[in-house]
Amino acid sequence: MRYFVAVAEELHFGRAATRLHMSQPPLSRAIKQLEAEVGALLFARSPAGVALTPVGTVLLDEARALLEHADRVRVRVSAAAGMTTLTVGILGDGTDPGVARLAAAYRRSHPGIDIRVRDTDLTDPTCGLRTGVVDVALTRAPFDETALTVRVLRADPVGVVLRADDPLARRDRLRLAELDDRRWFQFPRGTDPVWQSYWNGGTPREGPVVRAVQECLQAVLWNGTIGLAPLGHDLPAELAVVPLIDMAPSRVVAVWNEGDTNPLIRSFVEIATGAYRQ
Repeated sequence: MRYFVAVAEELHFGRAATRLHMSQPPLSRAIKQLEAEVGALLFARSPAGVALTPVGTVLLDEARALLEHADRVRVRVSAAAGMTTLTVGILGDGTDPGVARLAAAYRRSHPGIDIRVRDTDLTDPTCGLRTGVVDVALTRAPFDETALTVRVLRADPVGVVLRADDPLARRDRLRLAELDDRRWFQFPRGTDPVWQSYWNGGTPREGPVVRAVQECLQAVLWNGTIGLAPLGHDLPAELAVVPLIDMAPSRVVAVWNEGDTNPLIRSFVEIATGAYRQ
């Protein structure tokens, strides 16, 4: 059923296999076996991807309900065994509507679970996951994914943050090359190099060291430093953000340690996937 739901939500066997951390052939075989058991096609297949059949649409609702029930059973068993706390690391903007939807949905599904939130700065994109400080993180990729499992929740376009009186702030869009002569934010020495490279537009830069979002904004306001930020966030009137047309989107992800079988994490990630797609 988890395989079926993944294909139904992705509408693509390749993306579903990536999401499930498996190769495509066994996923295809599992879906064919399910179709044989049901006695009807669940997907209409084409070179462009797949689409749910009417039978598949009915099964999707039932499958989601079954999986939610299964997760509740796991959580109740875990709670009986003393596993009643989940620590979540959040990087950046905790006011993201996706976080609010996730919190509400998780409370409804698991009212007896104590969620502890650790708000982290910009120097550790895994929010303390590698050191065991948190069980699961809501953060942004890319970063070194060694020994981690990552689920993409959303992709946000990125823009450059400028002072509102900067001549470039009047532009509708910009390219990275137009910012080469500016000073950029830097993260402290030892920060994940994949993470640093992304937020520097893939090129080594010079500029002040920052650790938190507010430090970034103040550096723009006081010193004219520039940096990148996902679009859609509220900024002070003195600042502006201009979309970058040649910058890869920033991916919001849920990430946890590879091999961690805590059912609370599995349930959290599945609920997060739905919350961020609304």
